[in-house]
Amino acid sequence: MKIFNITKKTPISDDAIELKTVREKTDGMLAFQKPRTLCFRTRWGVHTFGMKYPIDVAVCDEGGVVRAVRNGMAPNRIFFWNPKYARVFEFPSESGVERGDILRMTDD
Repeated sequence: MKIFNITKKTPISDDAIELKTVREKTDGMLAFQKPRTLCFRTRWGVHTFGMKYPIDVAVCDEGGVVRAVRNGMAPNRIFFWNPKYARVFEFPSESGVERGDILRMTDD
């Protein structure tokens, strides 16, 4: 899956992975040797317990507008947001995503 920042007219990832099962969501980036771009749905928040590197986390509404973001989220932290937003993206750090940006996903 590809993710593009419409606002900044920049690609973010061309190999994003959509997490669907509870197990996949629980493991998140810990399931990978190096940082990947992940997308999934949750209203409960995310954590970086056990991580060895910082990540960027963006929470979007159904239109793809970033409503909450935590850039450079360090290991062993928790991030909560307004639970009315459930679409979550995790990126390798320094994605450049900011609150208000519009993100689009495609299956190309």
